[in-house]
Amino acid sequence: MAEEQKQELKYFVRIANTDLNGNKPIFQSLTKIKGISFMFSNAICRTAGIETTKKTGYLTDNEAAKIDDIIKDPLKFKLPSWLLNRKRDPENNLDKHLIGPTLTFTQDNDIKMMKKIKSYKGVRHSFGQPVRGQRTRSNFRRNKGKVLGVKRKEGAKAGRP
Repeated sequence: MAEEQKQELKYFVRIANTDLNGNKPIFQSLTKIKGISFMFSNAICRTAGIETTKKTGYLTDNEAAKIDDIIKDPLKFKLPSWLLNRKRDPENNLDKHLIGPTLTFTQDNDIKMMKKIKSYKGVRHSFGQPVRGQRTRSNFRRNKGKVLGVKRKEGAKAGRP
């Protein structure tokens, strides 16, 4: 049989409940899935034995299924735990990798928990202030969607004609 059969390019490939562009390389397409970084994408391609520059549209069904399995349970395929996006989950102390809507849901629950226990980060979230220690003198000048700008002193107003 002819092994060099030219297969047709699929314009959309569905992996992890996400439609990926078939014209882009596989490592670049995988980053369009929420929760997958370029490092994790590269690790997935290496573990699956797929060349990273291969176009997504030329993936076989077996390769797409293998990528799907690796995304669902990366620890089963011996990917290092430092690549995962949820290390030592507070609920059960396990390493996980979340993608898509479950990632968004979990992040929202984490923020709600911080607000509920009134931690510093939770209080900053509830006031709409920066959480990670940034300065607020020149940035974050928004109040309910409106841009505030710089407030002038009284003496500066009087000096202008």
